[in-house]
Amino acid sequence: MQISDKSSQETLSSQIITTQARMANVSRKTGETDVQVTVNFDGTGTCQAATGIPFLDHMLHQISSHGLIDLDIRAQGDWEIDDHHTNEDVGITLGQAMGKALADRKGIARFGHFVAPLDEALVQVALDFSGRPHLSYDLSLTTQRVGNYETQLVREFFVALVNHAQMTLHIRQLDGINSHHIIEATFKAFARAIRMAVEIDPRRASTIPSSKGVL
Repeated sequence: MQISDKSSQETLSSQIITTQARMANVSRKTGETDVQVTVNFDGTGTCQAATGIPFLDHMLHQISSHGLIDLDIRAQGDWEIDDHHTNEDVGITLGQAMGKALADRKGIARFGHFVAPLDEALVQVALDFSGRPHLSYDLSLTTQRVGNYETQLVREFFVALVNHAQMTLHIRQLDGINSHHIIEATFKAFARAIRMAVEIDPRRASTIPSSKGVL
């Protein structure tokens, strides 16, 4: 009888977690940019992205579609200078929104990993919503630009996101020569790894996934 009661309580706790809205809206305005981000981790992959940087918008759509995360991201930036400030501040604001939406991170799986192929490119991503920001980045991009987008901005985007989402992120390129393919495979693998990490673990119910009891 005690086992049945405990099982029922854990099931109920899991249902409560999954019905709570894991959403956040964050605005960030500086002398260089004005960024608004809305995140819903329990979405269907709906994305509205208007950053003024077409390739970045394309990558944000990958995060949304393959992570099943609803995103609404709008940015105004000093594009007349270059894309650096806008790219970085979108990463910062998205990271802040992700951290806010997950709150104390109760019930989540916490860890996620995925290996994504895109034609000749193959990229591995592993992440941990650890509360400790760290990025290991190992992409060998053979061109300085994809369209008008500077490929070095990929790393800057992830640095900003990791620092403000408080996550550990490892990105490894296993194969690939086409910069577009490598970058897109990275964002797709990142999306699927996030999807795994934020899934509710019914065995954890309403507990924080850490032996320390806090993240």
